[in-house]
Amino acid sequence: MTVEYIRYRIADPDRRGAFEKACAAALGHLYAAPQCLAYELARGVEDPDRYVLRVEWSSVEEHEQGFRHGPHFAPFLAEVGPYAGDIEETGHYQRALVVDKRRM
Repeated sequence: MTVEYIRYRIADPDRRGAFEKACAAALGHLYAAPQCLAYELARGVEDPDRYVLRVEWSSVEEHEQGFRHGPHFAPFLAEVGPYAGDIEETGHYQRALVVDKRRM
């Protein structure tokens, strides 16, 4: 399993609502993709123009080869593609340490 983080900065307050709606529509396509295990979109509290999309993929290969070449990628990209210029960082990460007190 690998985690992808995509960090957005939506500086224009008038675009934030539209971005969140586009993500809601796009994330439905992630949900349908078998390569996607989980996802969340978070908005900055101290800095509300910052967003982080966190996606858990079965593997980097399944993300890049399976999802991106599968039927769910094009409709996903159609929704969030207009915000590609707002991406500050994107990358895959492996978990190094996880503690979840809710599961203890």
